[in-house]
Amino acid sequence: MNRFEGKVALITGAASGIGRAVSERLASEGAAIYGVDINAEGLAETEATIKDAGGKIQVGVHDVTHRANCLDAVATAVQAHGKLDVLGNVAGIVRFAPTTDVSEEDWRLIHAVNLDAPFFLSQAAIPRLLETHGNIVNIASNAGLMGQAYTAAYCSSKAGLVNLTRSMAIEHINTGLRVNAIAPGGVATTLTQTVSFPDGLDWDLIKRYSGLRGFSEASEIAGAFAYIASDEAKSVHGSIFSIDGGITTG
Repeated sequence: MNRFEGKVALITGAASGIGRAVSERLASEGAAIYGVDINAEGLAETEATIKDAGGKIQVGVHDVTHRANCLDAVATAVQAHGKLDVLGNVAGIVRFAPTTDVSEEDWRLIHAVNLDAPFFLSQAAIPRLLETHGNIVNIASNAGLMGQAYTAAYCSSKAGLVNLTRSMAIEHINTGLRVNAIAPGGVATTLTQTVSFPDGLDWDLIKRYSGLRGFSEASEIAGAFAYIASDEAKSVHGSIFSIDGGITTG
């Protein structure tokens, strides 16, 4: 399929995990990618993989926890490719801790990556996306749809992203811009495989939101992203698309 032939997509978190999978999938369908991350080495690997497969990509190291860097990322993507059709807010961070042990630094970092960055990137991208009748796809989480022990900062940031998605969608109901989110459960990526847990957690509480079907693959999320961001999904607007093995059905 070449659903993204002639289209330009800015993808954050492109150095690994879901961000890399989304970049590879959209590039395989013809998109020109501007990949963003703070991990220069990982970005280089993503760039090499896509170019080796015949895809189009440029990358940039941007720390999207700061508004100025978000504005610069969008401006650089447009300068590189001439326009913008898709903004993929994929970059994310999670840390486990009892609520009373969450440091101010961790609280602010988690919200900066998971919520501030999508907001400021969207602010910068919306004028460009209105020109192309483009769309925004946010990677939220099942944690934005339910309470989870020991992840108060993560849950609140992802819940904020869910309602940010809905708010921007209703604000642009009468324009050509579409705004949607995907809410995965656990996904087999470096993020989930390297996460650490402090001592003394009640694992029965963690099991309540761990799911019974195991982790999804990043390629599954990328497949959903590619559909939602494509013209095939022209009526999909304000949707929160769950991919969590049934965790949030109860």
